[in-house]
Amino acid sequence: MWPWEHAIVAYLSYSLLCHTVFRDSPGGLDAFAVVFASVLPDLIDKPLAWTYGVFDVGYGIGHSIFFAVPLAIFVGTIARAADRPLAGLAFGVGYLSHPVADVVDSVFRQDALLIEIMLWPVSPVEGQPPGPDVLDVFFMLVGRYASTILAGELSTYLWIQVGLAGLAMLVWLLDGAPVLRECLRASARAVTAVLERDTASNQNDPNRR
Repeated sequence: MWPWEHAIVAYLSYSLLCHTVFRDSPGGLDAFAVVFASVLPDLIDKPLAWTYGVFDVGYGIGHSIFFAVPLAIFVGTIARAADRPLAGLAFGVGYLSHPVADVVDSVFRQDALLIEIMLWPVSPVEGQPPGPDVLDVFFMLVGRYASTILAGELSTYLWIQVGLAGLAMLVWLLDGAPVLRECLRASARAVTAVLERDTASNQNDPNRR
């Protein structure tokens, strides 16, 4: 799956969890955590495979449940200790959704249940690395993806992806646009603080009286 597809699946899953369990929308920190964690396995495995040749393909330790589960527990423990339990939960949801989504994706794209994606080093995925550098391979694959869309050759699976992207955008807006919301609030507070400081400075300046 593409990074944005992982982000969409993870955010929709976490938003649904928040609304059903906590009766609230995701906050900015946990929304960032779930999206970042959802692409982290690829940020770990793709460079290790495509650039450094540690793995044959881009599914290694980052996708493995033997690494993902302990990492999710570790981050969750730290987040709870820092009084940010929802951020830890969001990280766990985002990270663990990634390998599961890749396995489900393999059924639709390759007509095979590649459960070994999640089982490194017990059952590593075999294959040939697609190229010598992670950025070169990424832009090459993105180019193919974009060419398919621009040519109007959208399969049923691609239409489903487009629909999920639209749904994710709608849900994000209904959630109050977390992350963007916090950034705008922080910017507003900063501007207000600067204006108040300038006002106070002008009032205390005898040359302006």
